[in-house]
Amino acid sequence: MDGGQIEIALHGTLSGIGEGEWDACACPEVADGGRPRDPFTTYRFLNALEESGSVGPGTGWQPQYLSARASGQVIAVAPMYAKSHSQGEYVFDHNWAHAYERAGGRYYPKLQIAVPFTPVTGRRLLVRPGFEAMGQSALVQGAVQVAADNQLSSVHLTFCSEADAEAGQAMGLMLRTGQQYHWVNRAYGCFDEFLGSLSSRKRKTLRKERARAQAFGGEIVHLTGDDIRPEHWDAMWRFYQDTGARKWGTPYLTRAFFDMAHATMRDDILLVFAMRDGVPVAGAMNLIGRDCLFGRYWGCIEDYPCLHFELCYYQAMDWAIAHGLCRVEAGAQGEHKLARGYLPVQTQSLHWIGDPGFAEAVDRYLVAERAAVSEEIEVMTAWGPFRKETREDHE
Repeated sequence: MDGGQIEIALHGTLSGIGEGEWDACACPEVADGGRPRDPFTTYRFLNALEESGSVGPGTGWQPQYLSARASGQVIAVAPMYAKSHSQGEYVFDHNWAHAYERAGGRYYPKLQIAVPFTPVTGRRLLVRPGFEAMGQSALVQGAVQVAADNQLSSVHLTFCSEADAEAGQAMGLMLRTGQQYHWVNRAYGCFDEFLGSLSSRKRKTLRKERARAQAFGGEIVHLTGDDIRPEHWDAMWRFYQDTGARKWGTPYLTRAFFDMAHATMRDDILLVFAMRDGVPVAGAMNLIGRDCLFGRYWGCIEDYPCLHFELCYYQAMDWAIAHGLCRVEAGAQGEHKLARGYLPVQTQSLHWIGDPGFAEAVDRYLVAERAAVSEEIEVMTAWGPFRKETREDHE
């Protein structure tokens, strides 16, 4: 497909674009030698999903990576997938699918521009610096054209950045909002400084939780880079399978994904393990961004009071403070995070629906939903754990 001087193409594999071209759009900031802002859109993360079989045939996530080329170079890319279901997205459109199919339509397959199984906000329209407007426009128009040409019901960009959301709305896409809970590091020198910003009651509660968790009878260790060994991945796989089976059925990631992540991303990974007699009994896996620690997976083979809170939240906060990171994002949902200093923030997604009547109905729904989300964020922020004199700093 040729749009003037811009050529839009679909690729069934990332190798069809190439690591250099992809990362020039996905993480140009690494040219200064630092980390990518968002490790999830890097070539090595998405390629690990693909090469490990976590996406592809039989998964309902069929890669259809989108590229825009101009003047002999790739100027923009997007992680796009043909979806045969709505699992692993965390922006739930099951009701849309049911309504459309009850009315006689065919909702699946649809196109999803997203990082599979990853409810983390970041750029989805990945553009080489200097081509922002041109690249964003080419990707959106290209995805919509692919859907229209193939009579697909819809295109969805989930957990996109504010810049993507603004650009997409200007091009006629519908905006949907949601909320997550994030912890913000306000230049704390240590965890006790953070505790000092809380109300007295909440401060006491957190201290009691940490004391209970740390009395589990072992030690808590942080592992990253070459300190992570094969046996740690064996343990993390057991934890991941246990939590996945209890929460959502079949886990999304294959065992091979963890081996590939170790090979190409171990410096971007932080494992927090609870060890008893040298054996991991619980653990949390985080990915390290340029200014944020992203909590992803947790599990245990032995149950101890408050250990989940300790490994997933408090240890992450400790590590972020020690390493000067601005935020901890601990995944989707979870109002229990509010009492632990994680405040609600708005998330965005963009949607295009080909059927005009159905699109109009969804748009009306989204207007009401956005108002409800905004009100809930305001209320939940007011209920946060911070002292009154510091609460304004967190709003």
